[in-house]
Amino acid sequence: YSQINYFNVLGFKAEIYFGSLEEVQLHSCFVVPSPAVIFNVINPALSPQFSSSFSSVNNLPPNLLLPSNLVDPDRLKRPPPSADCSLPLLRQCDAVVPAHLSPIHTWVESLEDVDSEPSGVAELHPDVFGVPPRLDILYDVEKWQRNFKRISHAHTKVRSEVRGGGRKPWKQKGSGRARHGSIRSPLWRGGGVSHGPRGPTSYYYMLPMKVRVQGLKVALSSKLTQEYLHIVDSLDIPTPDSQFLMDLIRQRHWGHSVLIVDVGEEFPENILQATANLKTVNIIPAIGLNVHSMLKHESVVLTLQAVKFLEEKLLWHDERFAPLYPFNLPYSDLP
Repeated sequence: YSQINYFNVLGFKAEIYFGSLEEVQLHSCFVVPSPAVIFNVINPALSPQFSSSFSSVNNLPPNLLLPSNLVDPDRLKRPPPSADCSLPLLRQCDAVVPAHLSPIHTWVESLEDVDSEPSGVAELHPDVFGVPPRLDILYDVEKWQRNFKRISHAHTKVRSEVRGGGRKPWKQKGSGRARHGSIRSPLWRGGGVSHGPRGPTSYYYMLPMKVRVQGLKVALSSKLTQEYLHIVDSLDIPTPDSQFLMDLIRQRHWGHSVLIVDVGEEFPENILQATANLKTVNIIPAIGLNVHSMLKHESVVLTLQAVKFLEEKLLWHDERFAPLYPFNLPYSDLP
């Protein structure tokens, strides 16, 4: 609860409760739009006078009144579908769901119109879209993705690589100065560097496969929990105009940046032209979906084919076992 106390010289205290948090998300939270105002009268003699003066909300002072449009009802996102939803079930889980778990139901939307209603319901596998949040795994995978392709080209010269310094600057003894053999020694200004970087240096390292797979599951589950994961039937839009796609994203409150995922590398021509000039809307094939791209974008849009592809790939790793004997390369045991 959010509480603000106001003290008055008349001897009473006003406490304003803004209500309980209805929805807590990554970037925004919504509160109940009807706040409750509670007055605690400290002086008992002022109780009758206070009750008659503030018997209605209209008699409250202006600094205690809250605007009626504190929360826009249109910004509240649609709740998940219920068990008795009348819309058709457009997708069922292909893999077997464990007995102690149940499929996750979500809406299936269409891109044919800007403000179209959901066309059906889809089932998502709980082992892919319902795993517990692990911020440590997300951090490890994100750090790995940023560093495994990093190469430092910092390079310094040692004393033998610096030009000059071939002769001894002065004789060994008798001058009264410290003995030196070359003016390109690391002790001299303009000399070589000792223990300096000898690039290019690669920061490549490999995370275990289970950690990388779990990072994808945690990212997908987190987006779904925050209601930033949307399922569409296809990527067919009626026009290649970028404004149509921006209006659709703004009308459905998908956020400032959207990542669209589909199976294959060939996308419909209209969606390609519509996203060509948009810096905040990107398209990626499902085979290239990664944690960094999902965390970089506010919303993720998956097609029904992409959901099937991701569930098949990620669930296969749960039953994968280490081989007892070496395989002959090239080898692939992916589904």
